Amino acid sequence: MSVAFHQVGFIGLGVMGEHMCRNLCRKAPQPVHAYDLRPDALRRLKDDGAQARGSVRDVAAHADVVFLSLPSIDHVEAVCLGAEGLLSGERKPAMIVDTGTSDVARTRALAARLAEQGVRFLDAPVARMPEAARDGTLLIMVGGAQEDFDALRPLLACMGSDVVLCGDSGCGQIVKIANNMVLMMNVAVLSEALLICERAGMDGKQLFDVLATGSAASQALNVAGIRALAPRDFPEGRFSTAYALKDVSLASALADTAGVDARILAHTRALLQDAVANGDGQAYYPVLINQIATR
Repeated sequence: MSVAFHQVGFIGLGVMGEHMCRNLCRKAPQPVHAYDLRPDALRRLKDDGAQARGSVRDVAAHADVVFLSLPSIDHVEAVCLGAEGLLSGERKPAMIVDTGTSDVARTRALAARLAEQGVRFLDAPVARMPEAARDGTLLIMVGGAQEDFDALRPLLACMGSDVVLCGDSGCGQIVKIANNMVLMMNVAVLSEALLICERAGMDGKQLFDVLATGSAASQALNVAGIRALAPRDFPEGRFSTAYALKDVSLASALADTAGVDARILAHTRALLQDAVANGDGQAYYPVLINQIATR
């Protein structure tokens, strides 16, 4: 049986979540009830029509579907099942949607626990940069039942230009982890190539400009390579090294479960671990090139 959503909730207004919530406020016909630990984020969304709520439970009291944009599965589990969580009050949402990147096994376990209490759950992690979150052009990879996806799709379309059902529960997370795994490994390879060619006497920007016209062209080259690696520009406030390490660690866990000796993945993870250990945890993750340069 399909679900009707008359009120929408959104919890987690960080780098991606604030933009996503704003697009829901502007495009969805339903009222949007938002909550974040930071009052300034709620204030910024007020002009877009968001109704600020004072707690997670307060969101659950008003919303039929609640989107979560949180740092980890630990936060997702706490928000869903904690003492002051979405299921702790008299009224529960009909559906909860995790738009972050989370552990696959724990995502499936959470979906099963919520189903026992009559709450549907979709994993719907998002890909692409904060600019895509701002513009509503995210890639959204969904795991769950077809009927739930069909009911949710109009709301997802407010935030993403490419919305794909990848399979049953957890499959959205599998595809997102694979996406980020391939991206991070590509950036590590680009870093090595850049250092080799620079030390051989080649200008890094010119190198990448030429590679972008040939068979080495890729999204990783166009974004991380040309915009970050060549100019050595690794600002904070973008996809951080700490987040990249989290995602690559999730990929490593999947590899271990599958019995795959993922050596390139392991090397990339080690580079990110070193970058975090050396104080670059909040910098844009292509900063891992500094670890290659010092080895």
